[in-house]
Amino acid sequence: MTGEGAGDVIRIGGWSRLSTCDWPGRLVTTVFCQGCPWRCGYCHNPGLLPARAPAAVSWNEVLGHLARRTGLLDGIVFSGGEPLLQRGLPQAVREARALGLEVGLHTGGAFPRRLARLLDADLLDWVGFDVKAPPGRYERVTGVGHAAASAERSLRLLLASGVPHQLRTTVDPALLDAPDMADLDDWLADLGGTPTHRQTVRPPAA
Repeated sequence: MTGEGAGDVIRIGGWSRLSTCDWPGRLVTTVFCQGCPWRCGYCHNPGLLPARAPAAVSWNEVLGHLARRTGLLDGIVFSGGEPLLQRGLPQAVREARALGLEVGLHTGGAFPRRLARLLDADLLDWVGFDVKAPPGRYERVTGVGHAAASAERSLRLLLASGVPHQLRTTVDPALLDAPDMADLDDWLADLGGTPTHRQTVRPPAA
């Protein structure tokens, strides 16, 4: 049995019903979308990488749960994996907003056109953007050659949008050293961004 139903618009690999850490200052529910185009060696949730893995819970179930608890949460965070991989994400966001929830997004910026559509439609209240590395180290970290270009396009869109956000970087000493982090800060400053919040690499979830 999987959690996926015929009416679902996004594939969910995990669900945290109550979180105080996924959106600073907000009490939220977090859905972890299945699938990611990048293969970061330190990925904390490798089970979310395959796009077609069975869903753990249906979006309809999440939505029904939230509808029965209207007013108890500040918002919902769509995390991953990479939630922008889900073509139905705009519909899911609109359905969450219809319940009076603010919407946050965790992304690495792999799909700038899809991010642009959400930003242009004013569908996001906050974005947690994972800046993986300075441009010259993106392929080493993500395992994908075009990742730096996609991330930069997405970063430019986010910074120009005015949407509240947090830039953060997971630091794996095997992949990024002190000069790399200095290059990262310089790159972000050139884009008009601020230094990232550093996160120490953690072992993958069991």
